[in-house]
Amino acid sequence: MIKGRFVYLRAIKDEDMESIHRSCQDEEFLYMTGTRKSFTLDEITDKYKQFSDAPSRYDFAICLLDNHQLIGDLAILEIDLDNKKAGFRISLHSRNTVNKGYGTEATQLAQKFTFEELKLNRLELEVFSHNIRGIKAYEKAGFKKEGTLRQSLYMNGKYADEVLMGMLQEDYQQGVW
Repeated sequence: MIKGRFVYLRAIKDEDMESIHRSCQDEEFLYMTGTRKSFTLDEITDKYKQFSDAPSRYDFAICLLDNHQLIGDLAILEIDLDNKKAGFRISLHSRNTVNKGYGTEATQLAQKFTFEELKLNRLELEVFSHNIRGIKAYEKAGFKKEGTLRQSLYMNGKYADEVLMGMLQEDYQQGVW
């Protein structure tokens, strides 16, 4: 368990699958992540079983410290030990948990794990330009915009840019969250 002030990260459990599945049905969340496919509970459960066996990723549940409620999940993925880098994704499962700082704190806990435990040098992510809330949260957590893939997503009749963001070990050290 990795503890913050308001949230903690723990390993994903079988009983978390229902919450993850529900979040994958939310139209706004799907749009923010550019996800077109709807997943069944069985598909999600099977995928997370595969993830748990993969040495190149860590998946965590995000839970509230005060009542242990599951509010989201995140992953450090595509871990490349040769180049000391990994990818990052996060999802809060309900709209009533956004804009409260939980996602930012969970992201900072993932950074702590990445830079202090895994000893990696770089954590990177992609976010679509219409996900303004996500971009602001990533910047608040210390990620920097590094590039833009122009009009890389066409969804809901509109193009969106894909914003590449990253954080280095030295950025983390300068601002240890």
